[in-house]
Amino acid sequence: MKDQFLTKEGMNELQERLHIMKTVRRREIAEAIHTAKEQGDLSENAEYQSAKEEQSRMEQEIADLEMTVKNARVVAKPKTDDVGIGNIVLLSWNGAEKEYKLVGSNEANPMEGKISNESPMGEALMGAKVGETIHIPTPAGTKECVIKKIS
Repeated sequence: MKDQFLTKEGMNELQERLHIMKTVRRREIAEAIHTAKEQGDLSENAEYQSAKEEQSRMEQEIADLEMTVKNARVVAKPKTDDVGIGNIVLLSWNGAEKEYKLVGSNEANPMEGKISNESPMGEALMGAKVGETIHIPTPAGTKECVIKKIS
């Protein structure tokens, strides 16, 4: 199994999500199954079948999250001399500046500016220093940007 890295915040978020799934969501699905059972014939009960499928998906997700929480390596507070997991990086792209946070793959969310260390951009950022120009492979060709700040 490949190492999975998480920031402290990412681990806290996963643990909270796991707690909600094991308590609130399990109870909600159990209630839906109970309500559907009361409607009679289970062989033709779409609500029952749907609730059982949802229960199966949720239990698999719980198992996956438990495995991630158990095996993930939580990264210490990052240093700011070079880019690593947990750092916030200010990049300059053709004069425009944008901040990104480098995170493990389980935390990645490009819409929130959280970039996976395993993505092409994340791999290009790992180990880079302020002032360096990095080259990021994209489907449209290689893009260049300059690291302005690491925090």
